[in-house]
Amino acid sequence: MKKIAILGCENSHANNFLKANIKDKMFADDIEFVGVFSEYEGAAEKLCEEFGVPVMKSYDELVGKVDGIMVTARHGANHYKYAKPYIESGIPMFLDKPITCDEEEAVSFMKELKAKNILVTGGSSCPHADLVRDLAKGVKEGEYGKVFGGFLRAPVSIDNEYGGFWFYSQHLVQVMCEIFGYYPKSVIAFDKRPIVTVVVRYEEFDVTITFTEGYYSYSATVSSEKGLAGGEYTLENVFNREFEEFHDLYAGKQRQSYSEFIAPVFVISAIMRSIESGKEEAVHTFEEI
Repeated sequence: MKKIAILGCENSHANNFLKANIKDKMFADDIEFVGVFSEYEGAAEKLCEEFGVPVMKSYDELVGKVDGIMVTARHGANHYKYAKPYIESGIPMFLDKPITCDEEEAVSFMKELKAKNILVTGGSSCPHADLVRDLAKGVKEGEYGKVFGGFLRAPVSIDNEYGGFWFYSQHLVQVMCEIFGYYPKSVIAFDKRPIVTVVVRYEEFDVTITFTEGYYSYSATVSSEKGLAGGEYTLENVFNREFEEFHDLYAGKQRQSYSEFIAPVFVISAIMRSIESGKEEAVHTFEEI
């Protein structure tokens, strides 16, 4: 039985993972949740009351005592902090979006994980939607022929206590990366809040993404020589699929490279610079991890 701790359990991910395993028995014969932690008053206690999982006194309380961690803190700046004490143990990790809120930290984080051969998964749940999976597969396998670009839309929260634009923006950015490629060349943002529209420049085409604050709708389309594919999608079953991907780590299956895993950090950072400058900003690159 693999013992798992959830760190930063104020996020709805924690509820969904606990429900999937404890109530729905998804991997109950293989995974046991042995601790939950949150810096937000009452969050861990609420989950303890509902699911019977012990409350941790500190995020590093179970170092050397668990077989994996799921970091689901709402503020991405806490993800590296919570995970770091467990790196030496070499255990698999789930890291929620955003992976971090800093480019240099993202690279350092992934280099440490790779050095210890730690398998990792997580980020946004949106790429697990049926439509997104189909579009990504279609582009990768050439189903649509020559790609001309695309349009994607998702909700965003711009002003909040969880890192501002960082908090929710990875949902849209990661879907784009999964479908069209992890490292575009540059971005230019048009800030007309509550709507922020960004033209993302790839080598051979452009993609338009629209962040909508206060409007809850997800969509993704691919424009190609064969026409238009895609439309609106829902988040049905995405949390269970994330949990399944975490479970797959114990079979040695890591879907993304470390570089791909942190790609949204670099795209979001470029978008934020463009919002500030009003100009086109390059998406930073770095050596392959």
